[in-house]
Amino acid sequence: MPTIQRRQRVPGSESWCWPPETHRVLRQVLSSRPIASPKELDLNLSGLRPVGEFDGLEDAVQLLCRHRNGCILIVGDFDADGATSAALMYLCLRSLGFAKVNFFIPDRFELGYGLTTEVVERIKGSGPTLLVTVDNGVTSIDGVAAARALDIDVLVTDHHLPGAELPVANVIVNPNLHNSHFSGKNLSGVGVVFYLLAALGRELDEPGCVTEYLDLVALGTIADLVHLDHSNRILIDEGLRRIRAGRCRPGIRALCQVSEIAWEDVTGTNLAYQVAPRLNAAGRLDDMTVGVRCLISDSETDALAFAESLDALNRKRRVIESKMKAEAALLVDEEQLLLSGHLPTILCLFRDDWHEGVVGLIASRIKDSCHRPVFAFTSTDSGQLKGSGRSVPGFHLRDALVDVNAAHPGLISRFGGHAMAAGLSLDLSGFDTFRAAIARLGQERLSPEHLAQRILTDGELKAADLNLEVATLLRDAGPWGQGFPEPLFEGRFELLGQRVVGNKHLKMSVQLVGSVGRLDAIAFNMEPGNWRKGDVLTLVYRLGLNDYFTVPQIQLVVEFIDSDAVTEAY
Repeated sequence: MPTIQRRQRVPGSESWCWPPETHRVLRQVLSSRPIASPKELDLNLSGLRPVGEFDGLEDAVQLLCRHRNGCILIVGDFDADGATSAALMYLCLRSLGFAKVNFFIPDRFELGYGLTTEVVERIKGSGPTLLVTVDNGVTSIDGVAAARALDIDVLVTDHHLPGAELPVANVIVNPNLHNSHFSGKNLSGVGVVFYLLAALGRELDEPGCVTEYLDLVALGTIADLVHLDHSNRILIDEGLRRIRAGRCRPGIRALCQVSEIAWEDVTGTNLAYQVAPRLNAAGRLDDMTVGVRCLISDSETDALAFAESLDALNRKRRVIESKMKAEAALLVDEEQLLLSGHLPTILCLFRDDWHEGVVGLIASRIKDSCHRPVFAFTSTDSGQLKGSGRSVPGFHLRDALVDVNAAHPGLISRFGGHAMAAGLSLDLSGFDTFRAAIARLGQERLSPEHLAQRILTDGELKAADLNLEVATLLRDAGPWGQGFPEPLFEGRFELLGQRVVGNKHLKMSVQLVGSVGRLDAIAFNMEPGNWRKGDVLTLVYRLGLNDYFTVPQIQLVVEFIDSDAVTEAY
């Protein structure tokens, strides 16, 4: 059973000088978020880290300019960050007058991840003079070497952690290179591209070019679940403003339409949980080329057609994921039986019929339910296993894979990622060895504290705070996301009624204990408990706005329900 804990306040926040109009609830929430002072609430573009501080941009700009009349091919990745990165690079280079620009998104099932030798072999016939990787490339040792051997220049733009060896690219732009002094380590792939194009725009006397596409930057940044430091929040906020004003790509408006979101009211949460999954579905099940074409299309009609294709793929993904999640739950039950009710500190799950593009989602879902690192594997046509891992705070996945690889040379054929997510390939014969090796690391590095399930809240709200004004203030204080979590509150409520809606969601009427007034609450994908009218429940909830009605109403979006919960200090 999870423990409900209050978030810790930022040290020194009690002495902050807040703007006089700042609501008490907003102070309560923001004083426990990772901001240095209330000044970071200013999300104006002028607050971004300066472009001139980013190592490698000058060399990259000069390389691009040398190929202004050449043939530039953008090599992207097959997730939302990769798609928005490719679209941003393509659109901006075209608008800056580059003669010939195209893009290529490798099919993950045929060509794998990144700039591989197979990709170089596939695209060399199109005659590129410069390859530009976006959201990939920093570990593409062989692919970059193959391109350079053909006298093709290579510009790598990436944000993933590098390995011990770097590719022999002409220029590498990555804030996470070991010798980089740039403090923006949390940039997404599209954020790195934004900075590069900002520098290029300055060089070509078009400094505002890239800001025209901040809607793409916002979508890619929030979809990639990077840490929302001040710069990332600025990029997302500026992009959301463009979308709400209608000054966005037709493809983003179309994705909002198929997601049943009014683009005028779009939020970071909408982008993360409704728009991004539809874009990601192309890379998971098919070919992300359709996603990029949706984003770069200038035609409203064509963009909507692409978005409808993405929506259909997402519906298919949901069906596949639901089946795989049920099968994964059975594997977890088998592990518990095998170990007399105890789970290993790190779970490694494998079925040879799982869909390669969905194993990452399964690892994430099981990680959430079991609160421990999880690797999910499936077999490929080549006879290898492909796995995807998701972690909990305190266990760095990529570092763990580095250590397993060092202890068992040749066991892992390739791997990459970061602290919370990673991917790898290995032979079927090596699965048991890998599972044992990663389990040993888990036993060494994961304590019961790491594996304890906690729900961190921002405390309780008074009855007077449960209103549209506060709900709107909280919504507009975002963007919320990874490392800057959306406000979550707790409270004791009397149950007035409950029913199931949409076949799987729990709809409730509740009343805050000690007050009067009925409130609507909804718990998505949650079944009714053995509660009766008049029972007092502890609810952990977000204060949401229900726009279904002509006049918006507040709604408690319930994340957790307990009839006998105890809150601990944290």
